[in-house]
Amino acid sequence: MLEQLAHIGRDPETGGYVRDAWSEADLELREWFAGEAGRRGLALREDRNGNLWAWWGAPSPERPGVVTGSHLDSVRQGGAYDGPLGVVSAFAALDLLRERDVTPSVPLGVACFSDEEGARFGVPCAGSRLLTGMLPPERALALTDDDGDTLADVLKRAGRRPDRLGRDDETLAAVGTFVELHVEQGRGLVTEGRPVGVAGAIWPHGRWRFDFRGRADHAGTTRLADRDDPMLPLARMVLAAREAAERRGVVATVGKVRVSPGNANAIPGLASAWLDTRGADEDAVRALVAELSEVCAGAEVREESWTPVVTFDTGLRDRIARAAGGDTPAPILPTGAGHDAGILAAAGVPSAMLFVRNPTGVSHSPGEHAEQADCEAGVVALADVLEELCR
Repeated sequence: MLEQLAHIGRDPETGGYVRDAWSEADLELREWFAGEAGRRGLALREDRNGNLWAWWGAPSPERPGVVTGSHLDSVRQGGAYDGPLGVVSAFAALDLLRERDVTPSVPLGVACFSDEEGARFGVPCAGSRLLTGMLPPERALALTDDDGDTLADVLKRAGRRPDRLGRDDETLAAVGTFVELHVEQGRGLVTEGRPVGVAGAIWPHGRWRFDFRGRADHAGTTRLADRDDPMLPLARMVLAAREAAERRGVVATVGKVRVSPGNANAIPGLASAWLDTRGADEDAVRALVAELSEVCAGAEVREESWTPVVTFDTGLRDRIARAAGGDTPAPILPTGAGHDAGILAAAGVPSAMLFVRNPTGVSHSPGEHAEQADCEAGVVALADVLEELCR
């Protein structure tokens, strides 16, 4: 199944993937998901926020199901495993359960969440945030991509109804438990010497936009003393973020910058930078942003997304660690990466995560990788977990 997806949205020059939400690549991936569901006789449903659900059995509020899955969109120039491994493994685990002649006592679902990465509109886990009511639909619909198109515009072109976006209690009531398998985005399992692990908690994390306004002018005729160049405070912010992160024991990244009007021979009038910061201590993360806001006193700063610390239910976590670990429970690891499982857990849905070993720890990059044997071990572990939960 991973080979079937390998060409979709792939950049032939870099080997990376560009699978923005609601792009042609994303729509092709959705068709693939629908086809896999159909081949297995699963009932396919798209909820009001564009998330896809493939059900073995009919869930209801009185009989909610066990759901597994992940997402198929990517960061720009991302890898082949972040997201798709969880969806592919979900279908493969279902196949394995059928080979074992397991008939779940509750409905079993495979989910594909929409716009998990937030690469196009800037808000990560948008599909699950809308589903749970954490992202107001009026804010979501007004989000714009780099071309100036709003999410409302894009949804209309994709044949969806923007007016339907919002918290979906009917869909939420169908999910009794959610388990997401994901390639590890670090080297914890390499250190542990194990192919599969379990998430214990997700660090608090957020994204902020800093707008630095200056005065557009000519690059050759304007004296240095007469310039109001917004790139200078932006550069100071990037350096200050690194220094503050080291001092406070968190991580901070400026991975996106937009300069307007963007002429090589002109001083820009506006420079925007996006700060991503995460850490085990929420207060330290917040303090870093406050410090940078003081350092950049002339900048306009606004929060685009925030996710508090997510600690997965310890009873469910330990049960899954035992089911996934064979003779020895799977190791429990923290993570600094955000996931749909974390959004559902924060909304009160019992949720857990399995990680598959990443030999280099590289992620959000074409260098992202997982060995075939470890992927297969992940499928077996996921099937064992689902069998345990579906009794």
